[in-house]
Formats: sequence, structure tokens, C-alpha cells
Amino acid sequence: MLLLREKRGDLQREMPSVAVKLYSVFFKFLLKHRLQNRIQADDSNAGSPFGVTSRPEESVAAANPSFTDGVATKDIHIDPFTSLSVRIFLPDSALDQGQDAQSKPKPRVTSRSLDLITAADANSNNQISRRNSLGPTVTAPEQKPASTASGDQTRRSSYGAITDADAHNSKLDGGTYRGYSPASDNTRKLPVMLQFHGGGFVAGSNDSVANDFFCRRIAKLCDVIVLAVGYRLAPENRYPAAFDDGLKVLNWLGKQANLAECSKSMGNVRGLAGDLRRSDMHRHIADTFGASMVEPWLAAHGDPSRCVLLGASCGSNIADYVARKAIEAGKLLEPVKVVAQVLMYPFFIGSVPTHSEIKLANSYFYDKAMCMLAWKLFLPEEEFSLDHPAANPLLPERESMLKHMPPTLTVVAEHDWMRDRAIAYAAELRKVNVDAPVLEYKDAVHEFATLDMLLKSPQAQACAEDIAIWVKKYISIRGHEFSY
Repeated sequence: MLLLREKRGDLQREMPSVAVKLYSVFFKFLLKHRLQNRIQADDSNAGSPFGVTSRPEESVAAANPSFTDGVATKDIHIDPFTSLSVRIFLPDSALDQGQDAQSKPKPRVTSRSLDLITAADANSNNQISRRNSLGPTVTAPEQKPASTASGDQTRRSSYGAITDADAHNSKLDGGTYRGYSPASDNTRKLPVMLQFHGGGFVAGSNDSVANDFFCRRIAKLCDVIVLAVGYRLAPENRYPAAFDDGLKVLNWLGKQANLAECSKSMGNVRGLAGDLRRSDMHRHIADTFGASMVEPWLAAHGDPSRCVLLGASCGSNIADYVARKAIEAGKLLEPVKVVAQVLMYPFFIGSVPTHSEIKLANSYFYDKAMCMLAWKLFLPEEEFSLDHPAANPLLPERESMLKHMPPTLTVVAEHDWMRDRAIAYAAELRKVNVDAPVLEYKDAVHEFATLDMLLKSPQAQACAEDIAIWVKKYISIRGHEFSY
């Protein structure tokens, strides 16, 4: 089912605009220069097991553990042997206090009114209302700005959260705000979304300004905890490093769920008066150095049984691979369950060119010649083939797996040379009764919803809203319903 996303009244009338076309020329010139430099330096950089997850040219957004703009973030390095990391995006809707919050009437707002707060508004203390996957509108409490108090006796864990029971609301003696730490009286379980950024396997990062902006938008609109994966980049680490990192994060999520459950059972102790009380849930399970092994935000708010995979460009290839491995693992991944995936303009290719690969070979931003360079940097020389399993989803050996794939939403752009293969892959999924609609955006270019210059365009906002509407069919706890 191909759904053509027509221009709406509030969408810009010309896309790509003249500015976008000029920026595309400049973008491709810089990208080609960088890729050629990496090809020349490939021999000296190859073989590093630790790898890199970002490039010097990337503008990085600092993590902020407070809800100053409606989403709290923190960075976690999850693999001691590589540079693999995740950035957690926790929306303030996780602070919903259940029935008390739902009983109070609040104004109904649409997702259109939830425009992402820009960097200039990052310190605003305005309250933000939003609809969540359960239906009611919730309002985030006003937060105080982050600062450091003198004489602070509060202990912080290795994950950045405050672990003392007396400081579970992150309020220190001086009343200053240091960052969010979960408390037992304000927790609400949210679905978890694994997000894989784009960049042709050789660029991009999970903490870049553009990716941070996009993930905040998705966390708010979808009402989910987003885990943005900082996978290793090529050519320092070629295939299958990025794919292995994606699977490691999924396994780490399952481990976190099991550790949290174990920690929860260990935290229930009897007081002197015989009453059941809950002690600090992060103190019991620690590593050799005494650091907490339980990520408190996920332990308090994450529901891994409602896990969604989302990938942009080459991140879609990683997401699709992780989905297939999740199917193969089956119950071994419990309690993690992948319920849906979103493939945004996937980075697919093949030896037999499609119509769009011929007609749009010189398309905006990422043309075919540029992407060929990226594939040569990513795939090992002895394995290089446009029909590599990481590149072509339409291989005959994959047909037996298609019927087991999770519901898959595919987003494509009209001016993207990779669009036809993504549409064909969705068609193959529908043939075996997988819910696999395609949203095609007219006059759009590759990465129109995630590229830094285009993030604030009406089409990028509309795309995020469309993704949220579809995803909520599968993450709602009431099951298979639209949450308009």
C-alpha cells in the first residue's frame, strides 16, 4: 500500500527550494572530499577494535539530564571493548502520576502545536502539554534550572542519576536542580525505541545537533523513550561492526530489563515495624568497581515488551538487520519484543538497477556516485558486492524470513534515487501479510526529515507526526488502536 503524502495547506509550496538546491551542491562537494580523504587514510585507520562513533566535523549537542525542554537526555557507554554508546531521550510524560494526573481536566492539544523547542528556547521553563499513547493529555511540571550546589553530599551513580533515597526528586539541600532521578511515586512505563542515525555508515553520530533535535521530536510525539545508538563508523570499523553494535544494544536492553527486575526484588525489604518498604533499587547490583549496573531511567520507565526500531538512511539497514536477528532469537530476548520498525529512506542498493536508480542517479545530497564511495568504505574489499546482504533486501535467500518480520513502515522521498528498492521491499512484505505501508513525500529529498538544514521544514514535522500515528497502533497498551 503506497500512500502518497500530498502537500498540505501549511506545507511549503516549493520543495526542494532554491536554497536547498544550492546547499545540496555545497554538501556533496564537502562529502565527496571527506570520503576521498577517508579512502586515502583507510589503511592507517583499519583494524581499530575500539573505533569511532563521530567525526570532528559533527556539531555535538550536550546531554541534559533535566527536563528544561520537555525531554531529559544522558549518554551511556555500554561496551567496554568498543566505543559503542547510547543517548537516552526521556520525555517528561514519563512523570505522569497515573490516576491523579488523569482526573484533572487539561486542554486538548494536537501534535501540530508541539513544535520542537529550539536551542535558543532550551532554558525556557514553560509547561508543555502533549497527548500520550494512553489517550489523556498530560502536562509536564515546571522544572528549575540546573546548577551546582556547594557542600553537596548527594552521591551520583556511574549513569549520572542521583542514588540517595533522600534526593530521589533531585532536590538538594539548597533546593537546586541537578538532574532527573526516578522516584517510586511518579513513574510511568513507556515503550522503548531504538534509533539508528544516517550518514552512509561513515558519518553522523547519535549526539549530533541534528540527531538530538530529531530524537527529541520523536520522543515527544510518539511518547516513547528513545535510545539513539552511537554505532562504530567505517572505514575504521567495516561491516559487520555497525550491525553488531545494533544487536548489542538490543541485547543490552534485555539485560537491563532483567537486572532491573532482579534489583526490584532485592529492593523489597522488611522494616523494623514489619511494613514493606522499597529501598534504593540501584544499590544492590554493582560491577567490580561498585558502580551501578542498572540504568535507573530504563528501570523506572522503560517497557521493553513494546520495542520499536527506527532507522534513517543507512540506519534503516541496521534496523532491518536487528529486526531479523530479533526474530531468530525469539524468546531468548525476553522480555524484549520488537513490535514494529520504521525505515526512513533506507540505504538499499542492488546490482540490477531500478527505475529510480537510473533516472535519479544525480539526485540531491546523496547521489548514487557518492553512495557507491560509502559502500566501498563500509564493506570489506573481499566482500564488496551491490548484492551483499547488508545492501540488497530483495535477495532470494531472505524470502523465508519475510513473513516473520514485524510491521514495517517505510518512508520514501520523491527525489531520492533509492526510493524504488525500498518500495519494492515493502511490497514483498505485504505479499506475506506483513503490515508494511509506504509513505511517499512529494517534492522531498533523501533525509528530508533528519538532515540539519531541513529539520524545521513543515514536511519534516509532518513526517514525524505521521510516524507517531502509525507507531502508536503497536505500542498502545490497549493494543492495535489509533491514538489520534
